[in-house]
Amino acid sequence: MQAPDDFDPPIGVAQTLEPGLRRILAPNPSPMTYRGTNTYLLGEGPCCVIDPGPDDPRHLEAILAALGPDRAVSHILVTHTHLDHSPLARPLAEATGAPVLAFGGATAGRSAIMEELAAAGEIGGGEGVDESFAPDETLADGAEVRGADWALRVIHTPGHIGNHLALAWGDRLFTADHVMGWATSLVSPPDGDLTDFMASCARLRQGDWARFYPGHGAPVEETAARLDWLVAHRRGREGAILSALQAGPARAAEIAARVYTETPPALLGAATRNVLAHLVDLTLRQRVRPRESLHAEATFALT
Repeated sequence: MQAPDDFDPPIGVAQTLEPGLRRILAPNPSPMTYRGTNTYLLGEGPCCVIDPGPDDPRHLEAILAALGPDRAVSHILVTHTHLDHSPLARPLAEATGAPVLAFGGATAGRSAIMEELAAAGEIGGGEGVDESFAPDETLADGAEVRGADWALRVIHTPGHIGNHLALAWGDRLFTADHVMGWATSLVSPPDGDLTDFMASCARLRQGDWARFYPGHGAPVEETAARLDWLVAHRRGREGAILSALQAGPARAAEIAARVYTETPPALLGAATRNVLAHLVDLTLRQRVRPRESLHAEATFALT
């Protein structure tokens, strides 16, 4: 599959993106992570490490090498509890003495309906979730985190996962996996919630952002246009799902095969989870209904 852009930085090398900000690419490329996870080092003095990344000793060594011999880190911020973002937080904290901050553990921030679906145990999901993650300090929406020469404002952006955060640095925004330039985000219930995802997009659209720094891929310069595209893309998928159901009731996997016609077979499982997220959202909006209880293998029909 052709790469969506020319983003291909060297793995493990701290690159300066602008004064006070460096990025280190983790060695975990895949169809779901693109070239790998972006770890950001913010600040010139004791810095903030944003998204330490996967539990890989090579990446830990790369971060420590970039920090220098004094290993001056004041904060370790985790945007969300997926295995490509959070597991290295604890080893990095042990190596530097810095506290780990995040919205909460793996299930923090779930909506009431997602809690209900998770409790029923039939919705599936749980892909790539760091179940053991526990921060030293939790961050509420609107909180501010400050260092010697930097300040971040916390924006709770559930959708990709309930505990997802974006971090505002002036008019720059670390968007993690909510907004990326190379692809759309996986939304897989009960951790992912499409209703929340769309609300988070609308909230971010209210800001006047100069640049997005995503969790994977290159910085996004056309911030408003990218958010508008993401919303339009999801609405387009919704329309395609509703059109597919006009042919008769179907399961999420059957709809995905009809709608995601250009998706490689290896990614159809993720596409099916995205379709299920749409079906949950459409059920809540009374546009579709499951023939039985709401679960991963349910058959859905138009209302």
